[in-house]
Amino acid sequence: MSIYDIFQLMGGLALFLFGMSIMGDALEKRAGRRLKPILEQLTSHPLKAVLLGAGVTAIIQSSSATTVMVVGFVNSGIMQLRQAISVIMGANIGTTVTAWILSLTGIQSDNFWMTLLKPSTFSPILAFIGIILLLASKRHRDTAGILLGFAVLMYGMEAMSDSVSGLSQQPAFVNLLMLFSNPLFGVLVGAVVTAIIQSSSASVGILQAIAHTGSLSFGAAIPIIMGQNIGTCITAILSAIGANRNAKRVAAAHLFFNLIGTVIFLVLFYALNAVLRFSFINLPINAFYIAAIHTLFNMMTTVMLYPFIGWLEKLAIRAIPDDRKGERHVLLDERLLNTPAIALEQSRRLTAQMAGEIEVAYLKADELLDRFDEKGFDQVRDAEVKVDQYEDELGSYLVKIGAMSLPERDSQEISKLLHLIGDFERISDHAVNITEVARELHEKDIQFSPAGQEESRVMRAAVREILSLAVKAFVDNDLAAAERVEPLEEVVDLLRANIKLNHVERLRNGLCTIELGFVLSDLLTNLERTADHCSNIAASIIEIERTGTIDAHAYIKKLRSGEAGPQFHSMYEEYLHKYDIACLMPEPAQKV
Repeated sequence: MSIYDIFQLMGGLALFLFGMSIMGDALEKRAGRRLKPILEQLTSHPLKAVLLGAGVTAIIQSSSATTVMVVGFVNSGIMQLRQAISVIMGANIGTTVTAWILSLTGIQSDNFWMTLLKPSTFSPILAFIGIILLLASKRHRDTAGILLGFAVLMYGMEAMSDSVSGLSQQPAFVNLLMLFSNPLFGVLVGAVVTAIIQSSSASVGILQAIAHTGSLSFGAAIPIIMGQNIGTCITAILSAIGANRNAKRVAAAHLFFNLIGTVIFLVLFYALNAVLRFSFINLPINAFYIAAIHTLFNMMTTVMLYPFIGWLEKLAIRAIPDDRKGERHVLLDERLLNTPAIALEQSRRLTAQMAGEIEVAYLKADELLDRFDEKGFDQVRDAEVKVDQYEDELGSYLVKIGAMSLPERDSQEISKLLHLIGDFERISDHAVNITEVARELHEKDIQFSPAGQEESRVMRAAVREILSLAVKAFVDNDLAAAERVEPLEEVVDLLRANIKLNHVERLRNGLCTIELGFVLSDLLTNLERTADHCSNIAASIIEIERTGTIDAHAYIKKLRSGEAGPQFHSMYEEYLHKYDIACLMPEPAQKV
């Protein structure tokens, strides 16, 4: 082997790893939106999780990426440890797809259709299509990355195979390969090489390239393949650094799964070999059989250990015991940023959780106006602190996602969430302000006049409904609910004006006091501003769906300029009669 062959080997390995990286990243981006339903499908049923892990890994061509996502899911609290173990089992099966694709390099035939299947035949075509897509349109950049990455990967594979082809004539190389026949040494080499490059698919590809020399035997290759499955655990282990204990247990379970599988497989294989004396053990192995053994090992290990998922979970818990101090799940895991679409979906879910908690806190604040208690007051204040934390973490996390290369739709979603979290947070502030009003009424032992109480209850009911509509519009992406918000917000504005006028009249008649007037004004202001923020939320949702922009004011301006249409006026009339205090004043035609 000359120095030029070594250079070619180094270049081929570089191209191979670079192509795999490009293709993997492009596949993750391209499949990102399709991976989002993974969050809905994560159930406690182990078989479903295994199939899910296999499918996702086959799509993105990387068990490492899947395990990193799983660690992130567990660290964020959106997946349980048992589910994670099942997904990782499936990921080990899904990653074998790459080896089968790479095995096509071993095809040798003069038949036209068989030759067409060889990567050296179709890779140039894919590369040409990929570069055309890359230059022609930004919309197809990810697809171009998949095609170009695959082509580069295959060129690297061919270069490595060509560079080592002459090694079969080198006695030193053949003697080196003989050392791998020692199972422990083979497992160690496979594990170390895979841990260094952090990809079992890549290390299997390198092994397949060496197999083209014809000097690698079944006996030498099998332990290396076992070791490669152990070495790939390094990605999950590194990813779990700094994570909570359950996430660390995912990495531990992944390692135990492959270690136990390797021990069982090798013990069975060599025990049977001692009895049956396999004739193929010293025969040269090719890329096809490497892919087959890789798949057989992962499928057998999964089938054997599937009934013992609970046992693996207990083993991981025993290896990493609970901390007496306890731990909390992080709200948004940085690991999920490796798959922006998943990170964005988790951000949307956390925003929906934030919206739900705000609605609960607001309803509690509203209850305090009728029956005040310190426990409820503290609950609302605690919720507001939690919501502030949500807003801070979501804002920073969304900015990080936005800095990545994303499809236009995802960029619009980020803009929407950044706008909405501010409105949701302000609603929680108004809920706290309402509790302050409730406390003042309670501590001073004062109350509104019967008429004032009834009027404020009507407005409070309207605001409760508008908040419910806004939350539903966001959580369910319900445009019908969003379209009902603005007509109701107009009625809330009218209610505030009517109640203030009626209060002034009662003040003149001596039925109310100036002190109560200040308290009432504070209450009305917070109710009306809560409705305003609900209006911003609904309008943003409508505009992003219809125009792709977040200009909520343009939507509201359009409604108030007379472009509302009959449906808007119909809903306005419906709410005007439902909250009948508004009927005391004529309809504000100039507003709608």
